[in-house]
Amino acid sequence: MPEPRDFKRPESVLVVIHTRALECLLLERVEPRELWQSVTGSLRWGETAQECAAREVYEETGLAASGLRDAAVRHTFPIALAWRSRYAPGTEHNLEHLWYLELPSIAAVRLAPREHVAFEWLAIDAAIAKVWSWTNREALERLARSSPAAASGAS
Repeated sequence: MPEPRDFKRPESVLVVIHTRALECLLLERVEPRELWQSVTGSLRWGETAQECAAREVYEETGLAASGLRDAAVRHTFPIALAWRSRYAPGTEHNLEHLWYLELPSIAAVRLAPREHVAFEWLAIDAAIAKVWSWTNREALERLARSSPAAASGAS
């Protein structure tokens, strides 16, 4: 009989990478195409959310993740039916942990070609309009509300 560890862990991270001026990094997925998002990834069994966030940032962008900030925001959402077979039988929801990574300026990115086909650095309003998931949109909106750059009108 399969053990839960034989399946994907229903827990993930969302990492919004941005500059102080609120230029945000978005990645376009290989599949489905035209699906733009921040860095995301599932926790491995035995891995903490912080370890996962740092690993995913490096794997998906080639960037160092020093300075990761835990937003202390968690969301639970339904796992899409098309992906439920990856999880233990009866698993229907995923727990997502939100992290932020502020960089001093726009940085060169090295994509993971099996996951992403393109990247863009966008002003936060354009990034909010472009992401597909509600949790990603909310994370960007939260950043816009809390940033000194937003208060000063910088973009």
